[in-house]
Order: sequence, then structure tokens, then C-alpha cells
Amino acid sequence: MVSLVVTLRHHAEEVSCCAFSPSLLATSSGDKTIRVYNTADFSELPFSPLSGHGYGVHCCCFSSCGTYLLSCSTDGSARLWSSETGDVAAVLQHPGRSPLRVCALAPDSSFLLAGACDGTVALWDFPSKTLRRCGAVSEASVVACCFSPCSQMFLTGCTQGDLKLWDTDMKLLHAEKDAHDLGVTCCSFAPHFKVDDCCVEFRLASCGQDSQLKIWILSQRDGAAFIMKLLHTLTSQSSPVLSCAFSSDGELVVSGLSYTPLIFLLLFLFHRRYVTAVAVSPTMPWIATGSMDRSVNVWRIGDRSSSSLPVVCCAGRKLPGHSRLLVADWSEEDVQTWLCEEGLQDLVSIFKANNIDGAELSQLDKVMATELGIESLGLRSRLLRKIKALKAGQSSSGSPDEFLCPITRELMKDPVIAADGYSYERDSIESWIRGKNKTSPMTNLPLQTTLLTPNRSLKMAISRWKSSQ
Repeated sequence: MVSLVVTLRHHAEEVSCCAFSPSLLATSSGDKTIRVYNTADFSELPFSPLSGHGYGVHCCCFSSCGTYLLSCSTDGSARLWSSETGDVAAVLQHPGRSPLRVCALAPDSSFLLAGACDGTVALWDFPSKTLRRCGAVSEASVVACCFSPCSQMFLTGCTQGDLKLWDTDMKLLHAEKDAHDLGVTCCSFAPHFKVDDCCVEFRLASCGQDSQLKIWILSQRDGAAFIMKLLHTLTSQSSPVLSCAFSSDGELVVSGLSYTPLIFLLLFLFHRRYVTAVAVSPTMPWIATGSMDRSVNVWRIGDRSSSSLPVVCCAGRKLPGHSRLLVADWSEEDVQTWLCEEGLQDLVSIFKANNIDGAELSQLDKVMATELGIESLGLRSRLLRKIKALKAGQSSSGSPDEFLCPITRELMKDPVIAADGYSYERDSIESWIRGKNKTSPMTNLPLQTTLLTPNRSLKMAISRWKSSQ
């Protein structure tokens, strides 16, 4: 059984990553912040949100003891924060100032790693915070990386689809070409490994744009070359798999999908938009899922009776599918479930008697609420506020991706075309160029000119889309 513990809605933009420590949950976002919560009651810590990155934060992770939190951003920096005070312990700049897409901390806190859009990774010594190595690992953007549980190796994944294993001197140990033929999106080592008769064996998971989650066995015998063997391929997903994580015992894998947002074994748990991040608590039976709908859900695995936290979910059955649909597409049951979720249980019988589905709910106003017989002014006002917030949330989170600036992930008002062929919000790309970044935010290749051309057709398309909402 999987049941919802809490939903966190504090980010202003899509959630890019979730991470647990033994006592905290961290979430990062395109809104340039990291938020930190106490897992005792999921209250936000006084120093949260953490801010300082100049652009969206792509990834965050805790040190194994939970003392430090690492984050990385399009601004080309990795920041190390104290998870006790929120203070910045170090700001680590990529030598080439390339946008950073992913970061990782070694389990023994000896190294920290960041992967960049220019196909390089930077490896820092954790105790001294000094750069140890920086080198090319791919011709494409590095979008996935993780350390082995022994901390002596790390794995990288790129948008070309290759997985590569490296030692901490950045010597290539093994390359798995086209592991995901449309590009890797995430990779994760199981937390434990085996040593038997001079053979060491690791288990890892990778996921990709090919809609597949793959489980691999990585082994080495008597110091010979590493062998990577495909153990399982999960192909039931119908859309790109964007994230994955092992449970603390290594027995379960959680994966996040773009339109079927979370698969945990055979259970489907829905956000309104893509699930971009999953994390598993090392100490509690919890998983966290972050989404482009700007929310974070925390789910409990197993028997709800042993939880001291309130559970706000349908006990023992699949969560309703209403949250992945537009309001107008909701069924009557979806509407009734939403009322319960919003604390409006007193209205369920009225809505049921009048057969109110999503189309009617989206059109409901003060006059209609009165005609339904909702006499309490407070209850009627609360209902109308909830409906307004619901429609506003779905409208903003449902913006077509091509209408969002690649730098800020915000809806563009004045789109312009740069020399790389991509469209950006004018203020964002001008700020990017003024900041001595003469390379493309998307490709990291040099911009042949800083001339920006207004994209009038895109501006008109955005205007038409906004007027239709």
C-alpha cells in the first residue's frame, strides 16, 4: 500500500529534484531556490528557502550524514550549504562556467561531482573544496551522474545515451554505448555491493528518453576489466522516464515518468504534470515525488497504521486519476474526491445530488453556488476561492514547453531568437550575455553574434494561447 502523507506547494516554478537526509527533505526548482523541510512534521525550516543561484536549480543532494546539502544550477556553480543553519559553506564554479545539470556527493564525503552542458564533469575534493579534476566525458550534455557505494568510482550519463564508468582520477573504466538510444535522463547505484571470491558486483538503475528503466549488474573479477550486464528492462512506460531512486536496502526502485508520473511497483500515483524527481528516505518508509506542476508529494510505503503522521489519501486503493487531467475533463467522482482533499466534505452530497462534474465545476460562480443551496456564506466563499486557485494552478503549470524561456522556465513575454536558433525571453538572454556568457545556454557552443531577433510569430502564438485559457 502507498498512501499520501503531505503535499508541499511552496515553489513558484517546476520542481527539478528531491532529496532526503535522515531527518530532512530538500527540494529544488526552476525558481532558483532550494526549500528544506523537517521530516518530523514536514514544516519548512526557518532559513528556507535557500537562495543565491542566479538561474534555476537543477539538482540537489545531501551528504550521507545529512550535515551538508549540495546544489547546482544553470549559472555554472555548485553550492554547498549547511543543513543546520542554511549558511553557504562553499561556492564551486565550473572552470568553463558551463551550465551544470546534475551533481552528486560521494557516500564517504570524499568528493563532490557536477556534470555540465559542455560534456565535462568537475570533481572537487570535499574536505578542502578544491578542484581535483575537470575533463570531457562526452560530446553531449552530461545530465546524470552518481557515485558507487564504495565512493571510488562514478557513473555519467549523457543526452547521446551513453553510460560511462570512471575512477576518481577520471580514468575510463567502462563505456556502455547507446544504453538509452534517445538519451539518458538519470542513473543511480544501489546503496550496497557484493564482494565474493575476488569478484565485486554493483547494481545500478538508469532511465531515459526511450521510456525505459533498466537495471544493470556491474562486476569486476580479479582486477580485470569491468563488465556491465543488463539484468532487467522495464518497458511498460509509455513516455520518457525522468528519474529513479533505490530504496535504502536496494530491493526497490522508484521511477518517475513524464505523463504517467510515478511508477512504484504496480501502483500509479498522479501529479497534474510531468514528474521530474523522485527520492526515497534512508530512514523512513517514505518516497517523495516532485513535478512540473510545482508540487512535491510525500508518500508512505506500507502499513499506514504505524505512521504517526496524518494520511490524506484513499486507503488501500489507487489514487483517483483526476489530478492528471484538466478540470473540465474531471468526472463527478473526481470532483467529489477533490472536495474531500480540500476540506470541503460537507459539499459532497450536494455536488453528488446535482451531478456536478469537472465542466460544471470550472463554470461555477457565486450565483450557481447559491442555486445549489450552499447557504453558508463562509463555505460558499471558500469553495469559490478553491476553484479559482485550482484553475489558476492548472493554467500556469500547463503552459506549453515551447512557450517557456529555456533559462528561467517562465512564460515568455518578449521572445527573441538568438544566434543558436533557440528562442529566449529578451531580458533573460540579454542578462546571460552581459554576464560574460558568450555561449549558448542550450548547447554551450560559442554564439557567433549577440544579435537578437524578435520572434513575432511565437509572441502571437503565446498571446492566442493565453486568451484561450
